Amino acid sequence: MKQKLSQLTAPALAGVIKEKSAQAAIAEINNCIYDGADMIDLHLSCLENTETDELKKIITFSKLPILALNYNTTYEGKNAEYSEDDRAELFLRAVEAGAAGIDMQGYTFHLPSKKEFCGEDKYSFTKGNPKEIVTDEEIIAKQCELIEQVHSMGAEVLLSCHPGIPMTSEQVVDLALFLEKRNPDIIKIVTRAENEDDLAESIRAMLLLKKEVKTPVAYHANGKAGMLSRIVNPLLGGQIAFCVDRYTEASVMEQLDLRTAATVVENIRKITEA
Repeated sequence: MKQKLSQLTAPALAGVIKEKSAQAAIAEINNCIYDGADMIDLHLSCLENTETDELKKIITFSKLPILALNYNTTYEGKNAEYSEDDRAELFLRAVEAGAAGIDMQGYTFHLPSKKEFCGEDKYSFTKGNPKEIVTDEEIIAKQCELIEQVHSMGAEVLLSCHPGIPMTSEQVVDLALFLEKRNPDIIKIVTRAENEDDLAESIRAMLLLKKEVKTPVAYHANGKAGMLSRIVNPLLGGQIAFCVDRYTEASVMEQLDLRTAATVVENIRKITEA
């Protein structure tokens, strides 16, 4: 059995896979394995065939644990047009095929929250119209049911939230504690850094998360000013660094180069363990 994602030595380097076919995904997984990945981040919505047998071809090939995600975007960057129930069903299919875990986004089962905050503004982290944050108890209960179902199948859940705005370190910690109540195995939060002050705040947030939140957390900031947080925060205790082995038109260009990240992590470990 492959190692649990939450038990990988932090920071775990995730090789991000966005490919159309099983064979292309398998080839890129092989590249990631050779270049230092600890886990695979498989974008299901980029695949043209997501039947269970096809997913098994990919997942059984990988000796690394696979985190399956469905951000509802095709390889070309278009809307894949999955309903929320269809996305959940595909998650379960991936787990059935052997995925070690799923990336369940914070807006799951409430699509309007993907683009804007729709609830009552009564928490520190609901200020500024954040995306992907749900506070409705009925929706949260439905998310918890999916988390429990995935757990019953022997897999883990990474609960991810991409607010898309700058947040203070206290807001980030409050959000993580709020998400932790849903019993995920890993929490992922991505804010935005517009300037160096935002970057400094994101690094401070990672230090506080390590102290205040029991669940492993992967946290960084998007945006040009946030680039450094993608490698610094994992080195400060973040659970996962998301990396690209070979950039393509489907890649997020801000994501770390896998080989460079592996070298940085290895050298830092040499220094700290000396």
